[in-house]
Amino acid sequence: MSFAVIGGVFLNIGAYLTYKGKIYQAVIVYLFADICWIIMAYQRDDYIGSIFIVIGTTLGFLAYLKMRSGEMHKTLNKEDDDSFKV
Repeated sequence: MSFAVIGGVFLNIGAYLTYKGKIYQAVIVYLFADICWIIMAYQRDDYIGSIFIVIGTTLGFLAYLKMRSGEMHKTLNKEDDDSFKV
Protein backbone atom coordinates (compact mmCIF):
# COMPACT_ATOMS: atom_id res chain seq x y z
CA MET A 1 0.00 0.00 0.00
CA SER A 2 1.46 3.36 -1.00
CA PHE A 3 1.61 6.54 1.03
CA ALA A 4 -0.81 8.12 -1.46
CA VAL A 5 -3.42 5.48 -0.61
CA ILE A 6 -2.83 5.79 3.13
CA GLY A 7 -3.09 9.59 2.84
CA GLY A 8 -6.32 9.19 0.87
CA VAL A 9 -7.78 6.95 3.57
CA PHE A 10 -6.87 9.57 6.20
CA LEU A 11 -8.48 12.22 4.00
CA ASN A 12 -11.73 10.25 3.88
CA ILE A 13 -11.67 9.71 7.63
CA GLY A 14 -11.05 13.44 8.16
CA ALA A 15 -13.93 14.33 5.85
CA TYR A 16 -16.24 11.99 7.77
CA LEU A 17 -15.19 13.52 11.09
CA THR A 18 -15.78 16.99 9.65
CA TYR A 19 -19.24 15.89 8.54
CA LYS A 20 -19.96 14.66 12.06
CA GLY A 21 -18.84 18.02 13.49
CA LYS A 22 -15.68 16.74 15.15
CA ILE A 23 -13.44 19.45 13.75
CA TYR A 24 -10.51 19.08 16.15
CA GLN A 25 -10.19 15.36 15.49
CA ALA A 26 -10.59 15.94 11.74
CA VAL A 27 -7.72 18.44 11.64
CA ILE A 28 -5.42 15.93 13.35
CA VAL A 29 -6.39 13.23 10.85
CA TYR A 30 -5.81 15.69 7.98
CA LEU A 31 -2.33 16.37 9.38
CA PHE A 32 -1.57 12.63 9.28
CA ALA A 33 -2.72 12.58 5.64
CA ASP A 34 -0.38 15.47 4.93
CA ILE A 35 2.54 13.60 6.50
CA CYS A 36 1.83 10.65 4.20
CA TRP A 37 1.83 12.96 1.18
CA ILE A 38 5.08 14.61 2.28
CA ILE A 39 6.73 11.18 2.40
CA MET A 40 5.23 10.26 -0.97
CA ALA A 41 6.44 13.48 -2.62
CA TYR A 42 9.91 13.05 -1.11
CA GLN A 43 10.15 9.46 -2.36
CA ARG A 44 9.30 10.62 -5.87
CA ASP A 45 11.98 13.34 -5.69
CA ASP A 46 9.31 16.05 -5.89
CA TYR A 47 11.06 18.47 -3.56
CA ILE A 48 9.03 21.52 -4.58
CA GLY A 49 5.83 19.58 -3.91
CA SER A 50 7.24 18.51 -0.55
CA ILE A 51 7.95 22.13 0.36
CA PHE A 52 4.41 23.23 -0.51
CA ILE A 53 2.90 20.34 1.46
CA VAL A 54 5.10 21.14 4.48
CA ILE A 55 4.00 24.80 4.35
CA GLY A 56 0.33 23.78 4.13
CA THR A 57 0.72 21.28 6.95
CA THR A 58 2.39 23.89 9.13
CA LEU A 59 -0.41 26.39 8.48
CA GLY A 60 -3.00 23.70 9.22
CA PHE A 61 -1.30 22.83 12.48
CA LEU A 62 -1.16 26.51 13.48
CA ALA A 63 -4.87 26.83 12.71
CA TYR A 64 -5.53 23.78 14.88
CA LEU A 65 -3.60 25.36 17.76
CA LYS A 66 -5.52 28.60 17.31
CA MET A 67 -8.85 26.75 17.35
CA ARG A 68 -7.83 24.67 20.35
CA SER A 69 -6.79 27.72 22.40
CA GLY A 70 -10.10 29.44 21.68
CA GLU A 71 -8.62 32.37 19.77
CA MET A 72 -10.57 31.57 16.61
CA HIS A 73 -14.08 32.96 17.02
CA LYS A 74 -15.84 31.82 13.88
CA THR A 75 -19.10 29.94 13.56
CA LEU A 76 -20.74 28.38 10.52
CA ASN A 77 -24.11 29.95 11.37
CA LYS A 78 -24.48 33.43 9.88
CA GLU A 79 -26.88 34.46 12.63
CA ASP A 80 -24.43 33.53 15.37
CA ASP A 81 -21.33 35.07 13.78
CA ASP A 82 -20.17 38.00 15.91
CA SER A 83 -16.63 38.11 14.52
CA PHE A 84 -17.21 41.35 12.60
CA LYS A 85 -19.00 43.19 15.38
CA VAL A 86 -17.06 45.51 17.65
